[in-house]
Amino acid sequence: MKKTVTLLLLAGAFLGALVLPFANIGQTPGPPNLDRVLFVPTKYPTGQWEPSDLDYKDVFFRSADNTLLHGWYCPSVDADLTILIVHGNAGNVSTRIGLLQHLQNIVMANVFIFDYRGYGRSEGIPTVDGILMDARAARSKLEELAKTPASEFVIIGESIGGAVAVDLAASESPRGLILQSTFSNLKDLARIHYPQFVPSVPNDVLNSIRMIPKYRGPLLQSHGKYDRIIPIALGRRLFEMAMGEKHFFPIPEAGHNDWQTPAYFVQLDRFLEQLVKPAHE
Repeated sequence: MKKTVTLLLLAGAFLGALVLPFANIGQTPGPPNLDRVLFVPTKYPTGQWEPSDLDYKDVFFRSADNTLLHGWYCPSVDADLTILIVHGNAGNVSTRIGLLQHLQNIVMANVFIFDYRGYGRSEGIPTVDGILMDARAARSKLEELAKTPASEFVIIGESIGGAVAVDLAASESPRGLILQSTFSNLKDLARIHYPQFVPSVPNDVLNSIRMIPKYRGPLLQSHGKYDRIIPIALGRRLFEMAMGEKHFFPIPEAGHNDWQTPAYFVQLDRFLEQLVKPAHE
């Protein structure tokens, strides 16, 4: 599957028994600590750190506040598509093996996946501000690894990574944006899972619905029809505010963490092919 575009992929819980995003919302007594509610980091050595059928290299780099981050760079022979994965609130890079194998061996892409601070082999403690900072550092690292400007990236974000993806797209418009199982803003999500603490959630924290109009490029947005963690209505609300060419795909029979179905990959590949076509014409 040859392509001439760089793809920045921000994703959440893909394969394996991962903690459901936001599953601990409402379970912590007293005033909520936003970061404690949102993040469920899995530290090294938990995970599959010696995967088979995956060519990878350890990469260490630093966020803007000097936090040391870790990732895997997975090159593909003769690839002209480069992917950066920024995952969601659970697991670590080693729990995304299936997706990495697909992107490297089937899509034939160079793939870079990194862990937020506090996840996997990355140092620090995860915070909302911290993961946004880490994603920007990863975007810069991808420019170095792929020797490609950020404007040529396609950004994909899943779950909380969708909010990070929208933040990146708003700050520097990429070639394409793909969002999966994400939400309009954190307040909307709190109203469903944590209504008594809605006033405590700042309006400007992970507010994708406010940021997405700044992006005017192509958008593919998908959502499991039976997602009980982030209801599909929140995804549709975000989609309605997006500008430019866009497509919303409700994934049949899927919930929040089981969205990687054949039907989803058909939509993903079709979207990427449309982005690549102008480069071949």
